[in-house]
Amino acid sequence: MARRSGDHAGRRNRHLARYRRYTGGPDPLAPPVDLRDALDEIGQDVMAGMSPRRALQEYLRRGGENRRGLDKLAELANRRRQELLQRNNLGKTFEDVRQLLDDAVLAERKELARALDDDARFQEMQIADLPPSPAQAVRELADYPWRSPEAAQKYEQIRDLLGRELLDQQFSGIKQALENATDEDRAAIQKMLDDLNALLDKHNAGEATQDDFEEFMAEHGQYFPENPRNIDELIDALARRSAAAQRLYNSLTPEQRAELEELSRAAFGSPQLSQALGDLTGKLQQARPGEDWSGSQEFEGDEGMGLGDATQAMQDIADLESLAEQLSQQHAGAALDDIDLDALQRQLGDEAVADARTLAELEKALKDQGYFARDPDGALRLSPKAIRQLGQSILRDVAHRLTSRGGERNTARAGATGEATGASREWRFGDTEPWDTTRTVLNGVLRQAGEGRTGPVVLDAGDIEVTETEARSHAAVALLVDTSFSMVMEGRWLPMKRTALALHQLISTRFRGDKLALIGFGRHARTLTVGELTGLDGVYEQGTNLHHALMLAQQHFRAHPTAQPVLLVVTDGEPTAHLERNGEPFFDYPPHPRTLALTVRGMDAAAAAGAQITVFQLGDDPGLTRFLDALVRRAGGRLVSPDLDGLGAAVVSDYLRSRRTRG
Repeated sequence: MARRSGDHAGRRNRHLARYRRYTGGPDPLAPPVDLRDALDEIGQDVMAGMSPRRALQEYLRRGGENRRGLDKLAELANRRRQELLQRNNLGKTFEDVRQLLDDAVLAERKELARALDDDARFQEMQIADLPPSPAQAVRELADYPWRSPEAAQKYEQIRDLLGRELLDQQFSGIKQALENATDEDRAAIQKMLDDLNALLDKHNAGEATQDDFEEFMAEHGQYFPENPRNIDELIDALARRSAAAQRLYNSLTPEQRAELEELSRAAFGSPQLSQALGDLTGKLQQARPGEDWSGSQEFEGDEGMGLGDATQAMQDIADLESLAEQLSQQHAGAALDDIDLDALQRQLGDEAVADARTLAELEKALKDQGYFARDPDGALRLSPKAIRQLGQSILRDVAHRLTSRGGERNTARAGATGEATGASREWRFGDTEPWDTTRTVLNGVLRQAGEGRTGPVVLDAGDIEVTETEARSHAAVALLVDTSFSMVMEGRWLPMKRTALALHQLISTRFRGDKLALIGFGRHARTLTVGELTGLDGVYEQGTNLHHALMLAQQHFRAHPTAQPVLLVVTDGEPTAHLERNGEPFFDYPPHPRTLALTVRGMDAAAAAGAQITVFQLGDDPGLTRFLDALVRRAGGRLVSPDLDGLGAAVVSDYLRSRRTRG
């Protein structure tokens, strides 16, 4: 019986479980941030000539396909600030006071009209002679002997409204809490203000202790929903609100300021309250002089705000201005950690916080996971890991272009037949390569051991690895890319780099037996690593020294004598430079006959070495077309004129064609 009772209690307790939104920071179950799109866009900017640091900053500013960037969040903050200014005005408290005063005077006149005594006639004169200023009228009626209970009630509502509005300027939410306040409630507020001013006096004199703070909070903590933990946190919260109230005061017209000062003396019918609040503002200004006590705003809208709501609007505007500055990341030493996520949540909501957190996580992940490295001089650059990732993305794009063209080979299946490379890879659906039995069984054994299972090994699809194969013959591939300034000027710089990265990625991952040399040629030629080519800046340098580039290609072919030479040239101009015997470049335009002769001789040497030659012409210059056509015909090669978007696909396709020819 007792056991059943206990079971019942347990079931009842289980039913008491409550589920709510997780608020402990980033979602621990959220998937890791996807870096691929970010790295692709950053890599494109780097290849186009941006520094890696600037490219990262620009990506964070504009965001990605599925996340808003810092610029968009800053735009939202600025738009929200503008909406507050354009929708609202500061006249509601004055309008409410005027309406209550008009109601009180009307009710009193009705009551006096029914009275027949002489005192009633005198009071009618008093009512008739009230000044036009509501504030002055409220002051003159402070000691007036109301005959109408309704009028007296309206007048007390004025005092109550002013007291709550003035307090709401300093203490958020207190206006509602003190609605229909009793004399005891008002006395408690006055006591809190007196004690708070005394505490601030001790703090500003450097004498306040934590015990003083805790004693104050023990008595008056209900007025501070922020739950400050020490006096500094208390002052921070109060000073932000008080500074907003001061900016509100600065935003009033001179007439409104005079009215407000007059009306404040009537708050709760107690001049002491107004005095205590004035003292509080002065002490907070002394404690936090760095707050904005002198600013103002111009409200232009039709919706009136009370003093408390207007003060909150001032705080919101200050938050939004600060957020816009933080999100702009323009100040020295700016970092995403500077963004106040609490303020961002208050002003722009949870989605904005999620976007900002994602950007911060993305920036951190890019740096922590090794996608950036530093040169010896401290400059940031893309790491080999980042370049590999970028190459994979570009190659996927090139493969998509190839598969959409009839008869082209799918690069994803490169090396599907032929001799084993000695390497294996994870099996993918549709693979026809033979299994690597040793690796497959080993994977199954390790997986079962990790799961704590014993007994016969039961293979899973994830255990399977296949033997990687490739065509029998290897190649020495020289990709010569024009780096003269015309490539930059004509918008061919980025497609050229994307082409080089795609070919490098294909060879380094699918045809590792082939050897690739990347050779850039401007006035000089030089062999480049893929990282150097990715970060290569375009410089104003006249000269297209294909002669020197062909010399370096020959060196690459000689270094791999058993491989099939493959020569791929990407250029947009005739040769205008050659290398002299002393190692210095010679430049002339139009092309000098000696330059042309040496270039032709270099191409002949490549043909004599048995190279498969393809030249890719960018642009449609007829003179260049005639020269290049004659050059490749003489060497037994091919001339291809792709558009810029198809350059990468054209070069990769030609490389794969050369492999089919060799195989």
